[in-house]
Amino acid sequence: MDEKKKILIIEDEKSISDIIKFNLVKEGFDVDTAYDGREGLQKALNAGPDLILLDVMLPYMDGFEVCRKVREKSSVPILMLTAKEEEVDKVLGLELGADDYITKPFGMRELIARIKANIRRTDLMVSKQEAPSDVKDFGALEIDMNRYEVRKNGQTLELTLREFELLKYLAERENRVFSREQLLEEVWGYEYYGDIRTVDVTVRRLREKLEDNSSEPQYILTKRGIGYYFARP
Repeated sequence: MDEKKKILIIEDEKSISDIIKFNLVKEGFDVDTAYDGREGLQKALNAGPDLILLDVMLPYMDGFEVCRKVREKSSVPILMLTAKEEEVDKVLGLELGADDYITKPFGMRELIARIKANIRRTDLMVSKQEAPSDVKDFGALEIDMNRYEVRKNGQTLELTLREFELLKYLAERENRVFSREQLLEEVWGYEYYGDIRTVDVTVRRLREKLEDNSSEPQYILTKRGIGYYFARP
């Protein structure tokens, strides 16, 4: 890495935090730590990390609340650490804007791979924003494929990187139906160990931002029993 990327670990179990920090420093990252939700939120908003590792169970303020408050101010990638195979934890984290999750206990190689993949995606988005504009017009909806910008009726929509990538992938393949498994592989990629509910949650979040009425979508439609596709209204 030319410039050290900053990782913020928000984890109340110091032994776990220390192990993660040791391995990330070996990989060339600049690492900061916080041991409760309040301290973590303060550092997340003020220290300018490039990625946040966020535990769910934290003193004073849990990881979900930290994630929600960070998302109000920042689009920094958030990778949530869930302590158990609880689908509700994973789904809620994604609903609140987390980019990814990993379940404890996890292998350090997998964790580092996830971190690097999310940072690469963010770096790609930043570099694309300097590229020439490439706006695709879908009626009231405009998608700038190069600059990662979306406008509805002239108003810019705030999408997470993952939401934009899913929208772009579908919009570039208008009217083609993709299964959840295909979307996991193509959009999430990097040997993603998630499940198909991840796709459903991201589609739901996108619909809430894109559609006039998310229960009667016009852009991202469901093909019953198969998956999703993008259509012009």
